[in-house]
Amino acid sequence: MEFTTERLILRPWTIADAEDLYNYAKDERVGPIAGWAPHKSVEESAEIIQTVFAQKEVYAVALKENNRAIGCIGILIGKNSNFEITETEGEVAYWIGVPFWGQGLIPEALNKIIEHAFETLKLTKLWCGFFKDNEKSKRAQEKCGFKHSHIIEKQFNPFLNDYQVEYVSQLTKAEWQNK
Repeated sequence: MEFTTERLILRPWTIADAEDLYNYAKDERVGPIAGWAPHKSVEESAEIIQTVFAQKEVYAVALKENNRAIGCIGILIGKNSNFEITETEGEVAYWIGVPFWGQGLIPEALNKIIEHAFETLKLTKLWCGFFKDNEKSKRAQEKCGFKHSHIIEKQFNPFLNDYQVEYVSQLTKAEWQNK
């Protein structure tokens, strides 16, 4: 499945994206605030594409002008989520490369994914989290209508093998429809 917005294409990852992924995922300002370690090689990025990003409902965030991957967005439904949610709910996760911060691209992608989640997948609620001090992620969620739900003081992160403070937001289908 593929989606387009004014400036973006949201599409499945391909192995050809490995070099672009590595170029952004190696930056230490990206991974740790999103909950994963910076990538160490193009080969590692290729492996991530073939494993982590090969899941259903995980998309490359690519620029419409050249179809180059600059970030990632996805929906983890039910038991695939990091939160304890039902099969009619999803967790949205995303990140974008540093050169594209502050341009409104993640809210643009997030709005399209929200529409897909509620209209196509028929989900009833979406959840989204951000780790302490990740103000950019908090603002993106707020721009898209997510409201603070609760704080998890010690959220285990298997990618970094540590515990972090995670702020959790939610958006119901009814809230989205009335936005």
